[in-house]
Amino acid sequence: MTDATTTPPATPSVPGGGDQAQLDAIRAGYAFSGAALDFGAAVINGQAAMDAHVKIPLAVFNRHGLVAGATGTGKTKTLQLMAEQLSAQGVPVFLADMKGDLSGMASPGVANDRITARAKDIGEDWVPTAYPAEFYSLGGQGKGIPIRAAVSSFGPTLLAKVLGLNDTQESSLGLVFHYADSKGLWLDDIKDLRAVVSHLTSDEGKEDLKTLGGLSSATAGVILRELITFSDQGADAFFGLPEFDTADLLRTASDGRGMVSILELPSVQDRPQLFSTFLMWLLADLFHDLPEVGDLDKPKLVFFFDEAHLLFSDASKDFLDAIQQTVRLIRSKGVGVFFVTQSPKDVPADVLAQLGNRVQHALRAFTPDDAKALKAAVSTYPKSGYDLTELLTALGTGEAVITVLSERGAPTPVAWTRMRAPQSLMGPSADALLDSTVAASPLAGKYATATDRESAFEMLARADAAQAAAAQQQQAAPPQAAAPAPRSQAAPREEPGVIGQVVKSSAFKSMLRSAGTVIGREITRSIFGTSRRR
Repeated sequence: MTDATTTPPATPSVPGGGDQAQLDAIRAGYAFSGAALDFGAAVINGQAAMDAHVKIPLAVFNRHGLVAGATGTGKTKTLQLMAEQLSAQGVPVFLADMKGDLSGMASPGVANDRITARAKDIGEDWVPTAYPAEFYSLGGQGKGIPIRAAVSSFGPTLLAKVLGLNDTQESSLGLVFHYADSKGLWLDDIKDLRAVVSHLTSDEGKEDLKTLGGLSSATAGVILRELITFSDQGADAFFGLPEFDTADLLRTASDGRGMVSILELPSVQDRPQLFSTFLMWLLADLFHDLPEVGDLDKPKLVFFFDEAHLLFSDASKDFLDAIQQTVRLIRSKGVGVFFVTQSPKDVPADVLAQLGNRVQHALRAFTPDDAKALKAAVSTYPKSGYDLTELLTALGTGEAVITVLSERGAPTPVAWTRMRAPQSLMGPSADALLDSTVAASPLAGKYATATDRESAFEMLARADAAQAAAAQQQQAAPPQAAAPAPRSQAAPREEPGVIGQVVKSSAFKSMLRSAGTVIGREITRSIFGTSRRR
């Protein structure tokens, strides 16, 4: 791994580079009156100006941002740097840990010659510091506290993205959820959803399938096959109960510092769509639950969305529209979102337009596509005294081109910045520390043990058993001759499907009430089709 504090070789002067007037403009542009986070020192013609520090106001973190750059240019350390200072100012932070080295935030950093040289170069007082951290893992596949979601709460839109369904199949999956919601069939895990789809594609469920209109048996069969494949890949571990309450991400430590929630993701790197969509579920759930608060002096939470390109890849227009709407509206709920990716072009234009804070590490221009991406990135920045086309390919590791929103909402001057070094450990914490932190967490007892209540799978199995018993009883009873119907009698009404009969029985209703469910009350779903039953 490349150390973000590595001092690059002498950087060539950039044609069109700044002078004293440019340096004065940067000083003035980043002189904020309120609380702010420090990125590092501005650089003019290769030299760091210790008295011209580049900052971001704490109050504009809910205006969202982008951290971009090629592999190895220091993006992860920029996340760590921001997370440290947010925590120190009482703001909870959520980080997705792709490589496993952000766990070092729970340990104090270790001084070395590079850190000392960087601190001296930019005029920084570097003090090794550990930060309060909580470690999570998807479904318990790792050392952290398990994060799970009920399939019903996850919703059809996000699940369709994970399964790779097309628009028609996604719409059909929504009808399956609608059916389960309306019948009070809780979808806690994958086997529950499979049970509902299997019922709808069975002989017993064909009448129920007809009531859904737009769902064909062929499409239902495709969904069922995808769900079986999904389960075979080990996805069952990520869905179920107890479901994670995203309010637990908003906690502060006993000393007032914001809790740094770190989701370990190396164990699911072979299922990238799953973890990127799970991150979107966390955001959607926060949006669903949090009240409107408008602009605050500091955000309630800052959410760093790593490997953001995975979320947008092969996404439908409706899915992208839902992301755009969530990002736009969640700002008023006090949540800031930073997308982290290799190039700004990885983020759709409508979403990118909402990211007012930009930290751009080095870009490469080895291919024509790279050159187009570089040109597009330059076009998104305000005019500056730098030749950004050349500068963005010449930045050293741990350097970035930065512009943020000022306290009055205007873009700050573009600043070539030599970043300060994180004060926590730039690498993974010891396994013993992770184990003890997880064991001591107040959340361990809440989420550690998976539970399996009576949900759709069990309900449908009981319905099948009740139907079989009724059929056996009817078969054992002596046959009764039916009187012929008069000619004028109307045709008999079509009988409801098997499930329709069973769920209307008093015995089945009693069973559902004992399971804490309600027949006939449909779940209210939000932008992404997500829901939450408190």
